[in-house]
Amino acid sequence: MKRAESESQRLELSEAASTLLDECRMVLPGVQAIFGFQLIAVFQQKFGEDLDRGYQCLHLAALVLVAISAAMIMTPAAYHRLQGAHHVTERFLRVSSRLLLIALAPLATGLSVDVFLLGKLILDNDVTAAIIATALFGAMVFMWYAFPHIARVREFSAN
Repeated sequence: MKRAESESQRLELSEAASTLLDECRMVLPGVQAIFGFQLIAVFQQKFGEDLDRGYQCLHLAALVLVAISAAMIMTPAAYHRLQGAHHVTERFLRVSSRLLLIALAPLATGLSVDVFLLGKLILDNDVTAAIIATALFGAMVFMWYAFPHIARVREFSAN
């Protein structure tokens, strides 16, 4: 048996569902914390004084993106409950996995927009702030999408 085969194991449907819901539970507190910090920023004096209306609207957009991400991450639990807590299907796993993966896109975008705004406030330079935010966005996309995809392709090609 090849090494890659010996390191993987097919989960039962119920175990896979439990793992998926645990993953959602692990990601959600971080997203909620980010959302909380985004809300607090609006009430800071510097936010109103140093950011003009356009940048404030950009922050609102970032906040909405993170809220959408949180909602998408919470959806598998609600979906599971409405489907029946003792009933798991392949469709549930497929839909819920996609929701979790798709939720990372608005999260990465919202975080990057807020990093841009923070960079603008600190550096007072839109170009440098945009470069930093774009690099952060690229790093998140690589770590959350490209790296797992590359690892999966390598694993299948090793078989």
